[in-house]
Amino acid sequence: MLSPEIPCDEERRQQILDDQELLDTPADPYLDTLVRVVREVFAVKTVLVSLIDHDRQWFKARIGLEITETPRIISFCAHAILGTQPFIVEDTQKDLRFHDNPVVTNNPHIRFYAGQPLFSEEGQALGTLCLIDPTPQQLTEQQQRLFSDMAILVEGYLKLRHVSEQTAQLRAALSREQRKTMLDPLTQLWNRAGLNHFLPRHQQKADELGMHLGVLFCDLDYFKKVNDSHGHAFGDQVLWEAARRISAAVRPQDVVTRSGGEEFVVLLQVHDPQELLQIAERIRSAMSNSSLSIDNQPLSLTISIGAALRASQEAPSDTLNRADQALYQAKGNGRNRVEFAH
Repeated sequence: MLSPEIPCDEERRQQILDDQELLDTPADPYLDTLVRVVREVFAVKTVLVSLIDHDRQWFKARIGLEITETPRIISFCAHAILGTQPFIVEDTQKDLRFHDNPVVTNNPHIRFYAGQPLFSEEGQALGTLCLIDPTPQQLTEQQQRLFSDMAILVEGYLKLRHVSEQTAQLRAALSREQRKTMLDPLTQLWNRAGLNHFLPRHQQKADELGMHLGVLFCDLDYFKKVNDSHGHAFGDQVLWEAARRISAAVRPQDVVTRSGGEEFVVLLQVHDPQELLQIAERIRSAMSNSSLSIDNQPLSLTISIGAALRASQEAPSDTLNRADQALYQAKGNGRNRVEFAH
C-alpha cells in the first residue's frame, strides 16, 4: 500500500483548515443536497466531502457510507490533495498503489475512486469532493468537466460559509474538542449535550432580538416497527435520512439536535406561535409527503411534533418539557401531527 505524502506546506494548510471551523461540526443540509445530486448524476454508491485533518480524513458530508472518518494513512483523498486536477483510480485492484489498501480489501471495498481537491481562498487544498464505487468505472472528458464544476460549487459554498455570521458565532462559542463531544456520530447532529449547551444560549439570543425561544420536540412514528422489520442497520439509515429532512426544513439559524433514539429537538427564535407552527408543519410535511428510499426500498414514515413557546420568565428547560408533553399529546391524537403547548 502506498501511503500518501505530506504536503510541503502542511503546517499552513492545517492551520487554514482549523480556521475554517468545518471539522467536527453538524451536517449541513446544503452540502447534503449537493452530495445527493452528485451521486445521482454519476450513478455511484458513495459521494463524500472529505476534509484532511492531522491524522484522519473526516467527512463533512456523506451519502452511501456510514462511517464518519478514516485514518489519513489509508485515505485516497490524502493523495488527491497533493495535486490540482481530479485524482482518478479506475480500478483499484489493478493499481499497485492501492490494491492492498484496507478500504479496498475490506469494507467499503473501493474499486473506483475520483477525488477533486477543494481549495481555500489562500489556495490550500483542504479536502476533496470524491466519488466512490465498488465496481470499476471510467469518466468521460465531459464527466470530468462536470465533476470539476460540481467541486467548484462545493468549494464556493465552503468559502461563503467561512465568512458567515453563523460560523463566527460557532467559533466564539465552542472549541473543536468541545464540538467532538457534542456531535451524534450517526446523524451528525448535535447530541443531548449539544442541546443542553445551546438551549440557554438560544433563549438569551431570542431575548436580545426581542423574539421568543421556540422548541419543537419531534419523534418518528412507529420507528420500533422499522427496526423490528428491517433490522437496526436499516433503522440507522432511516435516522440519517430523517435528520437530513428535518435539517433541510428549518432555517440556517435554527439548531437541530438528536436527543436520543428516534427523538429530535429543534431550537428556534420566532416572533409568534404562528411562525413556530409553520416551521413545525414544514418538518412534518417533509417527512410525510414523500417516501424515504433506503437501499432502494421505499419506506413511508411520519413524524409527530410537540411545539412550545417560552413563556415570560420561564426556564428554558421547562419550555423543553412542555414541548415534550405536547409531543405525547400529538402521539395520543393520532400521530403525524403538530400539537402546540398552550
